[in-house]
Amino acid sequence: MFVAADLSQLPKPELYRELATQISALIHYETDSVANMANCAAVLFHSVPRLNWVGFYLLKGGELVLGPFQGRAACVRIKFGRGVVGTAAEKRTTIRVANVNEFPGHIVCDSASKSEVVVPLVSADSHLLGVLDVDSPELDRFDAEDEEGLRAIGKIIAAKL
Repeated sequence: MFVAADLSQLPKPELYRELATQISALIHYETDSVANMANCAAVLFHSVPRLNWVGFYLLKGGELVLGPFQGRAACVRIKFGRGVVGTAAEKRTTIRVANVNEFPGHIVCDSASKSEVVVPLVSADSHLLGVLDVDSPELDRFDAEDEEGLRAIGKIIAAKL
């Protein structure tokens, strides 16, 4: 049985290193990608402070389709180039947004979300698999340390998809 430690008092770099270790251990022997994404979303949602949504969108049939997540119900399909999720996928680059309402073409899936980080998930042979999407109800919630930590976790989960 997996038991997560209380990480709430750790500095961000240490928090993300510990989360990467926990997630790696949790998904190491599991081969089901849905189970691995579900556990990853749960660990992040319950360990990273001040989040309201964490989840995955997977590339299927030329669009991004909702995968496992934690938070309120979400948009099911997102086209490439639309909103933060679609733009990060299209450009294959991590996008950090301080105020989603100022992002051109922002898609409102949860009106409580104010800031966001989206990390593309790319296979070892450079194919886009989907994205990891992390939202906060606070403006300017994420910084470079969050972005770096989430990118590292994105690499771990992408390797198991």
